[in-house]
This record gives sequence, C-alpha cells and structure tokens, in this order.
Amino acid sequence: MALSACSAFESDDSGQVPIVEGFLGGVAADEPRAALIGRSILAGGGNAADAATAIGLTLTVTLPSSAGLAGGGVCLVHNPFAGKVEALDFLPVAPREVPASATRPSAVPTLPRGLYALHSRYGRQRWSKVVTPAEGIARFGAPVSRAFAADLAKVEAPLMADAAARRIFARSGSGGAVKEGDTLIQLDLSTVLSRLRTLGPGDFYSGSLARALVASVQDAGGSLSLDDLRTYTPEWRPTVQRPFSYRVAHFAPASTVGGAVLANLWTALTSNDAYEDAPVAERPHLLAEAALRVFADRAQWLAPDGTTRLSADELGAESRAVALMKGYRADRRTMPTELPSAPVEQPETPSATTFVVVDKDGQAVVCALTMNNLFGTGRVAPGSGMLLAASPQSAGRRPISLAPMMIVNPRVKSFYFGAAAAGGSAAPTVMIEVALRALVDEQPLEDAMAAPRLHHAGAPDVVYHEPNVDAATLKSLSDRQYRVATTPMIGLINAIACPEGLPPNFQSCAVRSDPRGSGYAASAEQ
Repeated sequence: MALSACSAFESDDSGQVPIVEGFLGGVAADEPRAALIGRSILAGGGNAADAATAIGLTLTVTLPSSAGLAGGGVCLVHNPFAGKVEALDFLPVAPREVPASATRPSAVPTLPRGLYALHSRYGRQRWSKVVTPAEGIARFGAPVSRAFAADLAKVEAPLMADAAARRIFARSGSGGAVKEGDTLIQLDLSTVLSRLRTLGPGDFYSGSLARALVASVQDAGGSLSLDDLRTYTPEWRPTVQRPFSYRVAHFAPASTVGGAVLANLWTALTSNDAYEDAPVAERPHLLAEAALRVFADRAQWLAPDGTTRLSADELGAESRAVALMKGYRADRRTMPTELPSAPVEQPETPSATTFVVVDKDGQAVVCALTMNNLFGTGRVAPGSGMLLAASPQSAGRRPISLAPMMIVNPRVKSFYFGAAAAGGSAAPTVMIEVALRALVDEQPLEDAMAAPRLHHAGAPDVVYHEPNVDAATLKSLSDRQYRVATTPMIGLINAIACPEGLPPNFQSCAVRSDPRGSGYAASAEQ
C-alpha cells in the first residue's frame, strides 16, 4: 500500500482539494490497527518518530499481551539530517526492593518516559496528537485482532483468574476471554492515556497518578515504589557499529545483551565476506556454526541474573567476534565440547512485539517492546487498566535477545535496512538470515522474509528448522552430522529494505511484516 504526500491542489465544487502524490514512508507492526495508526500519522504530516510513538502507545491498547504502559522496550533511530543512528534503551527494569507482600514481582514501568524521550528528541507533531489515537481506541473500543486473540487463547484460564483482568478481557455473558472480532473497550486505560496526553509523563512518574499507580500495583501483588518511578530515566546510548561494504551496520548497545549477540553473529558471517563467498551448499552449515559459537561465547559473559561479566566495550569489540570463527571448517561441524565454553540454555521469554517505520526523509525508527512475559505478571493494577510487566529479576523473564538492527550510509546520510524480531533466542538468528538474504543475496524483502529459517543455539545441540526447508539444506546439515528437528515457526520479524538508499531512491523501498504472523505492513512502494 503506497503512502502519499500532498504536493498539488485541484479545485472541485468545494474549493481546494489536495491531490495526493509522492512518497511519505511506510510502517510494519505485529498488530494491524497499530500499523494503520502509524500510517495515518505519516499521512497527516508526521515523521517516523511521531508515527513510532503513536504505534508504541497504540500497541499498549491493541496488543497488551506484549506491550504495555507498565512495560518497555528498545529502539534504534536514524537521524538523516545528521547521518547518525542512536539507541534508546527503555527496557523494563527491576524495582529497587521487592516487598514480602509482592506475590508476583513487577517491573518498573518504562514505556511512557521512553516513548516521550523518542518523541521529544525527534518528533515533529504535538505530543497530544500522537497519544490521541491510542486513547480513542481504548475509550471507544475496537475489534480484537487475530494477533491479540491468539495470545489470549494461550493464557485464557490463568488470565481470567485475576478479577481486574477478567473485567477487561472477559467476553460478555460467557466468562471466557474475548475472541477475534469482539469489541474491546478499556475505559480505565483510556483515562490513564488521557492524563498522559494532557499532562505528559510527569504525572505518571511523580504526580497524583504516580501515587495512585503505586497503590494499585501493590494491591495487585506487584512491586513498585514512588522512588522507583521518580528516579527512572530512559537512556540514549551509542550503538554497536560494524562496517558493511560502503555502509555501516548498527545494533542495539551491547549492554542490552541481545545487541552483543546480534553484532557478533553478524560479524562472524560477514567478516572477510564469509557468507557471501561460501558455496550455497555450505551456507546452512556456516549459519549453524556461527550461531553455535556466538551463543557459546554468550555463556562465558552472561550471568544467570541477566547481567554481563564484561564491559560494553569488551562485548562490542569487533576483534572478539572475528576470533569466534577461529578453527571453522567447511566440511565438518564443531561439537560444543570442542569450544572454550559450551553453550548454556538461558531461560528467557519469547514474548515481545516489534515495529518499523520510515519516512520520506529517511528518518527511521525500529523498536522492540516487551512485558518480560506474555501478559506480564498476568495481573492488572485495579483502576488503571494496565497489565503489569514481570520483573526481570524473575527467572526466564529477561528480554535478553531483543536487539533491533539498522544499516545506513553515514556519508550520504541514507537509510538502507532496518528490522526487529521477537522469538527469544531465535530473534538474532531470524534477523541475520533475513538481512543476509536481502542485502547480500539481494533477494526481494518479501522473499527474504518468507524463506524457511534455521536456528541453532547449541543448548540443546539441535538445529531447528521450519517445515518447508528444502532437501539441499537438510543434506548440508546431515552430511556434517548435525542433529535436526522440525519446529512450526522460528521467530517473527518486521523489516524495511531500501536497497538503493533513502533518500533519494524511495522507489526501491519495501516494508514487510512477517507472513508467519498476523501483522500488517503499509508498503513504501508506489
């Protein structure tokens, strides 16, 4: 679907009517209504940061299973006027203290200040304008999307056990959860969004709303204090950068864990043109081997509590990634026991949601949002309509693989590629496979995203593949003695590709949402 810019006028009986022509940008998200809101913001003169802020807030209403005001996320932003990419880290953080009364410890809400920081630095429209769509959907209701209905079906029984959640998500007259197409109205959430629209995030973090929220969270068995709210600030951080041909690949900061994993996996496969020069028959082995080594390396520096044993500079060092492929052989696999450290299965939630936005100037925003678990703690703070994000202190509740990526040419200030994926430990491998197909193999983005995927994290020592993988790929793996197993789906990704650079060549751009999911993309193609 093309997005158009008003650049001329034509008269009719009512006077001057805009003719829409030209390019404004494109969006893709895991939930269709949020994508449509982003497209509307672009069509109304907003830029990518405006659209991204509106999408993020809308997702808290239309996909609260994975995004919420009580959750958070991480974004990359391309500033085409400065030729710069920045990372914004507002991942949900643990409270300073968890009282004994907290039956389900919850995270400190980080999304409102995170999106406000994004909009303040890069947005063009009024804050109230980008909040209004989410508020309206919550207040007046909208049909439940297929994406949200699928999430509800996974946890219907435990979610309905919470009285506050049941009042919101129960189907009228049945007691069960709402289904696809049912109208979902969230009045309490709309009130919070209304105050966020009129008062900004100050009231949410240090005003009367903050005091009410703390009491409500504690009533729901969560963990939150006024000090937790008052002292929280999102962080703008430099990205991890890697050269890529005449361009630069940017990844989330190494401190987000996923940023280091993704950057190292990318470097292992692109250094010295390893992937590009490898015969097609060798590539499945190369992908599996690189992933095994990167995840084994992660086991050395990732502590059980989700903290890292190395500094961000050490984790982001290109030399570290290059060294990981030492001893690689094209004709045989490496056993995990042959590596300096064996991979360790790290519990983490696969639940997250992502979106991508680009505008006509080449400003791009790529984000991943999380509640640290599907539906967070599974409890709603009474009177707020907000599902509580799980505390990252809880085992398996750490979003350690959320790591959007972006590729730009800083010399000419053009954007080429941006993507974000969800799916737990599979998220980095999904991103890499799609990026390599789109950028190295020069496949159309639609084909790159539809192609069957592989995933190998080393623990367990199995290469997982999607059902439609071809016989040549399976032979490449079996010839090298890999254990393989079929899995229905590996990850979900949203991506933008502009192979000829944006600006000026918007004709080359494509925006796609993963065909495995129920998302939506408004394409940047005319």
